[in-house]
Amino acid sequence: MGLAIPLLMLAIGVEVAATAALPRADGFRDPLWTAVVLGGYAIAIWLLSVVVEWMQVSVAYAIWAGLGTALIAVVGVVALGESWDLTKVVALSLIVVGVVVLNLHGVAH
Repeated sequence: MGLAIPLLMLAIGVEVAATAALPRADGFRDPLWTAVVLGGYAIAIWLLSVVVEWMQVSVAYAIWAGLGTALIAVVGVVALGESWDLTKVVALSLIVVGVVVLNLHGVAH
């Protein structure tokens, strides 16, 4: 279990980077950026498959989805020029709280 969290964080980071590259893939018409996106997703999914050998899939996926969503929202605002408002902040905070609760529940059982 010792490597599960670092590998999951790596998987999330790779997935967020691949997602951030999606606009550059231009609807998968740009071969280089398409390869970056698809390669990133493939690596991220492979890492997630390794993680679930040590961690419950429901907990791993909740962390993956929640933190990935929150991080790509921040990347969207900081690097991709997307808007930021109170609704987005509250919604993302609820996602993070949900991930924490599921993670704590998974550890307790």
